[in-house]
Amino acid sequence: MSPAEYLDSQKEQRLADYFDFLRFKSVSAQSKHTPDLRDCATWVKDHLTNIGMTAEICETDGHPVVYAERIVSDDLPTVLIYGHYDVQPPEPLDLWKSGPFEPVMLDDVIYARGATDDKGQVFAHFKALEAHIQASGELPLNVKFMIEGEEEVSSANLPKFIESNLDKLKADIVVVSDGSQFAPGKPAVTYGLRGIVFIEVKVTGPDRDVHSGSFGGAIENPINALCEIIAGLKDENHHITVDGYYDDVDPVTDLEKESWKKLAVDEKEYAKGLGLPEVVGEKGFTTLERTWRRPTLDINGITGGYQGEGAKTIIPSWATCKITMRMVPSQDPSKVSAAVVKKIKELAPKGVTVEVFEREATPAVETPTDGPWLEAAGRALKTGFGVDPLCMKEGGSIPVVGVFKELLGLNTLLLGFGQHDDNAHSPNEKYRYEDFEGGCRTAVALLDELSKVKS
Repeated sequence: MSPAEYLDSQKEQRLADYFDFLRFKSVSAQSKHTPDLRDCATWVKDHLTNIGMTAEICETDGHPVVYAERIVSDDLPTVLIYGHYDVQPPEPLDLWKSGPFEPVMLDDVIYARGATDDKGQVFAHFKALEAHIQASGELPLNVKFMIEGEEEVSSANLPKFIESNLDKLKADIVVVSDGSQFAPGKPAVTYGLRGIVFIEVKVTGPDRDVHSGSFGGAIENPINALCEIIAGLKDENHHITVDGYYDDVDPVTDLEKESWKKLAVDEKEYAKGLGLPEVVGEKGFTTLERTWRRPTLDINGITGGYQGEGAKTIIPSWATCKITMRMVPSQDPSKVSAAVVKKIKELAPKGVTVEVFEREATPAVETPTDGPWLEAAGRALKTGFGVDPLCMKEGGSIPVVGVFKELLGLNTLLLGFGQHDDNAHSPNEKYRYEDFEGGCRTAVALLDELSKVKS
């Protein structure tokens, strides 16, 4: 029996194990779920041990990392597979079709928090190892797992863990399955991720909330001031007005333009799928160019003043907002962050105090598209999904990918098995059963394909 045949013979048990994994309320953002995260980490360790790995729970200053390995021979390549067992908060609960931690399959779609992000995708690699060991008695290469419990809260403790375990984590290539295909029936190897800069802005006016009748018109309103600052960060063409913001941005290449044009994105359908009348963005660029190749600046949230029921006629004491910027490979996040802070201070009106807090800065990453590792991944995807894969970029960020490059000197293969509409951070997170099976088949083939690469 081949590993692929073994995998196929275990469909019912594989789905049952997957549902067990999904039932853990491993919400890393909520302290009440700390015991659930510990239980989930223990389940992962035990599952990998039962498969035939040497597995352990590694403590951090936060939630634990599960590390596992099976070393076959020093003469074979070593792959480090990364994933995470923590999930996003499920709220608002009333919008779910079923309980977020009671997985169900409806019309060949699996619904549960973590179904695609990332339990379903990393689980495919668990079962690939099981298939090889059960069918062949051994793996075709050395495999290491590092499964963390804090990805959904920015992986704050992971760089320290990696830096403390450089020898343990030595490998030839990293594999991450925590993303999407280009579209249903169009699997893809992702060769680039944008970086991210995260800042918070606080505008302070009077030392307390004051009566808008008694003081309105005589003092600056912090919310008005914050809105003025935000409005000044972009012009009418959605071009970011920060001095030097685009200085290090490489132009979209002719090869990229031609390649992406073949992907035939229907912008009307793109907008319709989001419930929008039309797409809007930086003038002169297509949707794919805007999301894969151009930097951005977005307001993620605004807080300030009275937001309860009815009216409360005040001028608030303060207002805040959160801003994220997505960076492209040639940009230096620290340089961009400094330029944005300077611009915000310049835009600040008189009569208020403006503070800017720099929270996070992660560079963009790219993997060479003509290397043997990427070619091996492409062959595995074709085996798993039955069609030639595309090469694509992703507008989002996975900070740990940059850490792998910086601390371990390793490139990362990004093989997403989900879809962009899987509601990864929303109610009714889902994972098509077809993609679940395709991901498992790909993971089995990937071990064979990577074993053939000469490091």
